[in-house]
Amino acid sequence: MNFSVDTNTSIVLLRESFKTALTKNIIVVLLSIIISYINGVMVHTFLRHEILNEDPRYMLFIHMVFNDIIQLTIAVMLHVFSYVFYTINMSFCCLLLMIAIFCTQNTPLYLASMTIECYIAVCYPLRHAQICTIRKTYVLIALIRTLAALPILPDLFVLLAMDPLNFFRSTVLCVRDTVFRHPILQQKKDITDVVYLVSVWCILIYSYLRIVMAAKAAKSDSQKARNTIILHAVQLLMSMLTYLAPVIHNVLLYMFPKYILEVRFTAYLIVQILPRFFSPFIYGVRDQTFRKYLRKYLCNITVHNRDVSMSIRINPAKVQP
Repeated sequence: MNFSVDTNTSIVLLRESFKTALTKNIIVVLLSIIISYINGVMVHTFLRHEILNEDPRYMLFIHMVFNDIIQLTIAVMLHVFSYVFYTINMSFCCLLLMIAIFCTQNTPLYLASMTIECYIAVCYPLRHAQICTIRKTYVLIALIRTLAALPILPDLFVLLAMDPLNFFRSTVLCVRDTVFRHPILQQKKDITDVVYLVSVWCILIYSYLRIVMAAKAAKSDSQKARNTIILHAVQLLMSMLTYLAPVIHNVLLYMFPKYILEVRFTAYLIVQILPRFFSPFIYGVRDQTFRKYLRKYLCNITVHNRDVSMSIRINPAKVQP
């Protein structure tokens, strides 16, 4: 199987065996199915319990989980397409990339919003119910999605204005630098990423410091809230891997210059799969309330499967065609 790797001077065409390519794609698809199943169970648990879907904290969390499901699905699709088709239709590629970029921009904003909710809960406990209402949470989610869409829309407009229509009918290797290739778009992307990430880090640091000061002033223990902020910071660091993908790739390539394709695959796992794998465990499974309902849901599934299995063994005639 042919595969191209960008370098500073040219594009090198490399050949990968069918067995190796198949193994890599099976690994990626299996990991994505496992992660999507875990996230899907969390979404289902959230929807089944009113106490969760009326709490702004869990509303923000589950929207971030759903955002991760979409982002992971598209990332895996593009990975598989790069092996199966190598190039795909430009218009279809543009649509997939815009959705992926939109989801990537969403994640830090959701983390910032969850941090603000935690800060209000600790520093303004008497006003928390008044400030963090369901209606305001939905408004905040709409604002997050609007802010996430703003950076990518100019890219589309520049693309439509500067490229001929036949370009959208052509086939391309579906990566961002190939589609949104104009230098001004790369500069805009760098500036936007810095502004978004610096803003989110400022919110995280400010919230953490205010929670620490509030705990000292009230002589109370807010260890749980501080740990939550730290975990948000860990999640943000992992989400930042997407922005640092070229750096990670170049570092690994510098360390292992003879393994170009292996480096590319490893960088892909680190950037696209690893953050989606740890995200539900860092916040969802750790949360005591969410974990209680999640355990109840999993126990109900186990009991149901056991009852079905026993019913089949007792009455095997019922399952005959």
